[in-house]
Amino acid sequence: MKNVYIGTYPPRECGIGTFTQNLYKAITEADESEEQNESFIVAMNDFEQTYVYPEEVKLTIRQESQKDYLSAVKYINLSGADCCILEHEFGIYGGQNGVYILPLLHCLEIPLIVTLHTIIKTPSYNEKTILQEICKMANRVVVMSHKAIGFLEDIYGVPKEKIAYIEHGVPDFKFSQDQTKKEFKLEKKKLLLTFGIISRNKGIEVAIKALPKVVEKHPDVLYIVLGKTHPAVLRYSGEEYRIYLTRLVKELKLEKHVVLLDKFVSQKDLFKYLYASDIYITPYLNEAQITSGTLSYAVGVGSAVVSTPYWHAAELLADDKGILFDFGNSEELADVLIELLDKPEKRMLYRKKAYDYGREITWPKIGVKYNNLLQTVIVEDLKIDKKEVIPFDLMLLPPFSLAHIKRMTDDTGIIQHAKFGIPNLKEGYCLDDNARALLMALMAFKQKKDYQALEFCPIYLSYIHFMQNKDGTFKNFLSFNRNFLDEVGSEDSFGRTIWALGFMLANPPNDSYYEIGKMIYLNAYPNFEKLKSIRSIANTIVGISYYLRSNPSDEGMIEVLKRLTAVLTGHFEKCSDGKWNWFEDLLAYDNAMLPLALLHSAEILNDNKIREIAISSMDFLTEITMYSGYLSIIGNEQWHKKGGEHSKFAQQPLDALAMVLMFHQAHHLTKDKSYLKKLFTSFMWFLGDNDLRMNLYDFETKGCCDGLESYGVNRNQGAESILAYTISYLTVLKAYEEYYRED
Repeated sequence: MKNVYIGTYPPRECGIGTFTQNLYKAITEADESEEQNESFIVAMNDFEQTYVYPEEVKLTIRQESQKDYLSAVKYINLSGADCCILEHEFGIYGGQNGVYILPLLHCLEIPLIVTLHTIIKTPSYNEKTILQEICKMANRVVVMSHKAIGFLEDIYGVPKEKIAYIEHGVPDFKFSQDQTKKEFKLEKKKLLLTFGIISRNKGIEVAIKALPKVVEKHPDVLYIVLGKTHPAVLRYSGEEYRIYLTRLVKELKLEKHVVLLDKFVSQKDLFKYLYASDIYITPYLNEAQITSGTLSYAVGVGSAVVSTPYWHAAELLADDKGILFDFGNSEELADVLIELLDKPEKRMLYRKKAYDYGREITWPKIGVKYNNLLQTVIVEDLKIDKKEVIPFDLMLLPPFSLAHIKRMTDDTGIIQHAKFGIPNLKEGYCLDDNARALLMALMAFKQKKDYQALEFCPIYLSYIHFMQNKDGTFKNFLSFNRNFLDEVGSEDSFGRTIWALGFMLANPPNDSYYEIGKMIYLNAYPNFEKLKSIRSIANTIVGISYYLRSNPSDEGMIEVLKRLTAVLTGHFEKCSDGKWNWFEDLLAYDNAMLPLALLHSAEILNDNKIREIAISSMDFLTEITMYSGYLSIIGNEQWHKKGGEHSKFAQQPLDALAMVLMFHQAHHLTKDKSYLKKLFTSFMWFLGDNDLRMNLYDFETKGCCDGLESYGVNRNQGAESILAYTISYLTVLKAYEEYYRED
């Protein structure tokens, strides 16, 4: 059989990568067919890391690049592979909770076997939905503990006949304890060992705190903690946990008895350490560990294992294959260790039972089990019902880039205008653009985990703070030499700022941003109901709606939302006549913001009347701007007066953005998938599906042109345009992700 394996893979330092490599080799060796050597790996790369992979890796996927997943599945479908084997762990796939793997699996045209390395007992909505979708598409789901079977049936609704139980494999290494101790110069030591990726939930401090009592009776004890800090921990907390452990060792005067080995060793060396150890310890802090490769390895080589009773340990160490102690109980652990060190014959009994079991789960035997499962699945070739094809194609999107936004941003804010692709410093800055830029940066960080975008946030946020007046209003324009150019900005700029701040309060990157954002927002609050412009009111409604998602009990803000919404619905009821279903007697600029605001308000207030007006006005705008099958924006030259025709030129990117956002919220509210096609049609305006059939996105500068004019494209690439494009791009990705999260 020719198989394709998707997962992490060495030399990436990852336990699942090691598992994937062992599984690939074990199945290949178990398969006697001629095609066995044609099997290949699709390896997952984390963030922007790259690796020098062995020859069996034919393709890589960047974790946060959605296009890579689609390219990979096209390659797989044309490769002639008989079956796909996916190693699943939420953290190794991109998007929220690893949702990016779903489109790949939906498009897969060959049978699928999924090995689950994590099954959560109390999953979030997204975690549960994603795992359920994966299990629906899989022909078989492999788990490595009996408890996992119960979880899948009871919590996730997976049919029992779809679940296969195959133990975690163990490499078939054999070493002598005396020889390995001599090699490590540990002949005179009683060796305690813990290994694996290091993070706080591993409970290593529990074992260290048990040692003073043990050392008092056995001064020749040495405890080795072998493993690197978890990459996610390093990104967010650095070596804070390892430093804590080091300090704890010093406080307890255990420097001669504890070694924290910060390295990721080869499997061969790892097993030498295991054979050299007298006792293996897994002091995890809670029960939520359904599979542990480190525990399987320790049992497999015949270690005397002492562990807390997390799920996998309680099951694997039954029948005297090891000893359990209570979570966090250093005193109990100390007593267990002393007893095992005092009574070597008892220790050897545990070792023998573990070793005998380990002989049954060596990788060659596990490879045979997987090979038998593969043959069954391929023969059955189950017909898995899959979702309809997504109504837009991400392969048409250019690579995501913040290059032009970076070019336009300095330490004050984002420059308002550009001459072609070069910032025009003469025009300075404006509040509108910095509010949009804050929204863009927050979306980019949330959607793509883009840390460059996160670094932009304090720049844009500080500009907004700097421009706020004492009465809560905002100035708009600032010259390049930082002189204010107005006292009070436009109502539109006010509304757009409230929108951005509301979004940040619903999606704060950290508490500091939340606190200053809330301060600016609440300072502006007294001005909400002073607004007259319906577009500024619409923008403010969107901001309030986001605010209420994180502050749903703010009754005062709910009342303000109702009153502002009533202003919009009042305009609609006054102007609409059954044929002209709009808020004014003309269609002007940023038109889709008006239905968009009501769609947000309808969701928060759960009001059917608001929803009906939102959809009626959206349908009216759609009929006028999409009658030709593509988006034809109302031009700013003469707009579109009631009874007339709409102006074709001076089409602005801001209007395309509003259409994208409107259809996204409409799909979110109604679950009507027809809006996704319209969303993507609106986005494609930037890429040439427009009245002039010309690209506004500049593939060279990574900027966006300022509009469509009668003479062609306006080649200037200001902040408003690139921000409209980028927010639209991120909204397409978000809609795509949400589509594959739905049941």
